[in-house]
Amino acid sequence: MIDYFAFYGLAESFLPDEAALKRLYYAKSRETHPDFHATSSPENQADMLRQATLNTDAYRTLADPDQRMAYLLRQHGLLEEGKQEQLPSDFLMDMMDLNEQLMDLESAPDATAQAQIATEAQALADTLDAGIHPVLAGYEQLPGDHRPAALQQIRTYYLKKRYLLRIQQQVATFATRS
Repeated sequence: MIDYFAFYGLAESFLPDEAALKRLYYAKSRETHPDFHATSSPENQADMLRQATLNTDAYRTLADPDQRMAYLLRQHGLLEEGKQEQLPSDFLMDMMDLNEQLMDLESAPDATAQAQIATEAQALADTLDAGIHPVLAGYEQLPGDHRPAALQQIRTYYLKKRYLLRIQQQVATFATRS
């Protein structure tokens, strides 16, 4: 897997300087845009096209917080595409109540219950975000031997957040049916 941070000469970070990332993206775009290499050799044109595509892919991934997090977790072998990831059992127990409320909502639509579930899911997501922010902010400064523990915390956060997002999407689906 290509190291997008190395491509831009940036340190690996969950919260990179977004303005610097954008500047680097535009600088690489000017360097590699195929139009600027129209008179060069076919090999060079093909290379510039590959570099321009890599630049676009790297920027899209690193500019989006969720994609960036998933990318970093995959880089460290902590997230596999298509694999069912195991969530902590205490979290799943907490989610049972929300899932039961969703099932009730499916069989008997109720705007008040729907709003309650949406509020509860958002509160849980906000609590998760607040709890992980210090880990994300401090990751770049961590010594190498402390990073694996931080990455595990971030992985757990990511999986929980994805689970809550699915619940929020289900609630939104019920809202559109009403």
